[in-house]
Amino acid sequence: MKVTPYLQFTDGNCREALAFYERVLGGKVTGSMNFGETPDGSPVGPEWDDKVMHAHFEADGLALFACDSPPQWQQKPGGIALTLTVDTPKDAERIFAALGEGGTVTMPMDETFWATRFGMLTDRFGMPWMVSCDKPMP
Repeated sequence: MKVTPYLQFTDGNCREALAFYERVLGGKVTGSMNFGETPDGSPVGPEWDDKVMHAHFEADGLALFACDSPPQWQQKPGGIALTLTVDTPKDAERIFAALGEGGTVTMPMDETFWATRFGMLTDRFGMPWMVSCDKPMP
């Protein structure tokens, strides 16, 4: 069994967000389907035909699903954050800075008792992230 986070973009900017994550995380979209490509036609109307109904993103051990979320299906993130654990402090700093472009830092990148580098932010697409380079466990 594995858990795959499903990101729902409420402003119709799923494609833009995934392109951003491709650049920042070095991954790629491995599959995507628009609402207008469904066999029975768009379940939410023709104005959504070019919006992403489902996409799969992969980057170095990370897998995400994503979609544009019509208003009647919207679920804003709450009580959860996407956590990236990286190998080096340099990677933590780089990824944190890139994800933070246009976003809001909620805890600046710094050393903690469990990590050489740790920080929290919400990216410009409204997704909460934690970036960590953990210290070795005793």
